[in-house]
Amino acid sequence: MLRLGTIVMGAADVRRAAEFWGRALGYVPRDGAVDEGWTVLIPAEGQGPALALGRSTSPVQEKPRVHLDLYVEDRAEQQAEVARLTGLGAERVAWELYPDDPDFVVLADPEGNRFCVIDAGHPRTP
Repeated sequence: MLRLGTIVMGAADVRRAAEFWGRALGYVPRDGAVDEGWTVLIPAEGQGPALALGRSTSPVQEKPRVHLDLYVEDRAEQQAEVARLTGLGAERVAWELYPDDPDFVVLADPEGNRFCVIDAGHPRTP
């Protein structure tokens, strides 16, 4: 049986990306320090997938085929987390594909990688 072990993202500045994602997710470097070319972050408090950051010179995709969805319990927590993440260096993305009543907010990390903060309590429509 397969299981998700590590999510891998490219970064022009691995140290900057590790600082952002470590603070955003409460992750720490698996090996105790951040390497400039490749670093794996793991949850400081228990289990969960690892996040590997590798140096990359390829451009960030404006509409990536794969991205992270980060879940919160409700709209108030979503707003608080978006504010916290933008305070850490994330930026809101002008996303023309938002539905009329979105349950998500699209952000970009300091490297430009897109991710979403999802309100898991948002009512779903069939």
